[in-house]
Amino acid sequence: MKFDSILIRYGEMAIKGKNRKYFERKLQDHLIKKLSQQFTHTRVRKQRDRMYVLLNGEDPHKVMQECQQVFGIHTLSFAIKVEKEEQAIKDAALYAFNDAPEAKTFKVSCRRADKTFSIGSQDLNYKVGGHILANTESVTVDVHHPDVEIKIEVRNDAAYITAQDYPGAGGLPIGTSGQSLLMLSGGIDSPVAGYLMMKRGVQLEAIHFHSPPFTSDRAKQKVLDLAAELAKYGHRINVHIVPFTALQQKIHNEIPEGYSMTVMRRMMMRVSEKIAAERNILSMTTGESLGQVASQTMESMNAINEVTNYPVIRPLVAMDKLDIISISKRINTYSISTLPYEDCCTIFVPKAPKTKPTRENARYYESNVDFDEEIIEAVRETKMVEVRADEKAEKEFEDLL
Repeated sequence: MKFDSILIRYGEMAIKGKNRKYFERKLQDHLIKKLSQQFTHTRVRKQRDRMYVLLNGEDPHKVMQECQQVFGIHTLSFAIKVEKEEQAIKDAALYAFNDAPEAKTFKVSCRRADKTFSIGSQDLNYKVGGHILANTESVTVDVHHPDVEIKIEVRNDAAYITAQDYPGAGGLPIGTSGQSLLMLSGGIDSPVAGYLMMKRGVQLEAIHFHSPPFTSDRAKQKVLDLAAELAKYGHRINVHIVPFTALQQKIHNEIPEGYSMTVMRRMMMRVSEKIAAERNILSMTTGESLGQVASQTMESMNAINEVTNYPVIRPLVAMDKLDIISISKRINTYSISTLPYEDCCTIFVPKAPKTKPTRENARYYESNVDFDEEIIEAVRETKMVEVRADEKAEKEFEDLL
């Protein structure tokens, strides 16, 4: 005997009312794409208000690990489908319990949807519980706080047995909440911001500002590697590589040092808005956390936001740095983010950046310099790389810029 499927349970999706079928279709599509990269025999089936991954001989634990990275799933369980026959149900329940070798307590919960089945729910609980006790050692029943709850559902077509509940990724299926352009710097924060947006059902594209020769090929590859980690949750991410050298040098040469960081961020917003407009993307996302650095004070955010009327979403704005680091480690971006390859935000750093810049001053300093040509050129020369979860970006740096 072995597990033949994985039961998918919804979380927030379950309360979507008339739109629920749309969310379910998105989840099913994402599961199919995710699993097809490694498992050729799995099939995803939707039945009433639940979903199953049919294993068809694939390793259940490996498939489970992949399913746990798909947003929209609250919990998952291995399942066994057997004939509606007492001994078959007992054997399947024992097998499901033994899959949790550390468990010392259990309870059995039977739901008899098929009322023609000859054994009542309570009687089946006793019979199955007795079978597990008779075939295990040092195991007891605990109906209040069991290590494992064996769930049996007797339906019209068959009996279904599940045991342990595994946590899903939660959130909403990607693509159900629109698109956003993530400003992906290569640091710790922006990949976490991207992850949290994807968890809310947002399809991401990313934009990265690259300033050769001040930033290296490895810095660009670092960003593509971060995008590849994020793509594991959403199949693919388009990364827009913006040549930023000319703009950054002009800012460094023409803008007073205290305001150079503010003006640089404003230029990034201007370029990002143009790329977003070209891609029909309706918002931008940043990894800013309030008060973390000089460019992330309330005054700085106010001054920077002036140059765009697009929504700028900051999912980390109220998070502590340690919490952000914790998430980055969990999603496997921390080790990449901490590689010592500088991005454009770490070059030409002023000794004393303004922590309370004003819109009026930023506007005044910009009015003395014509940046239009450099902005147009940066947008025109931007190259897009499609990064997929199952492969690294193959293009070399010379092909991009």
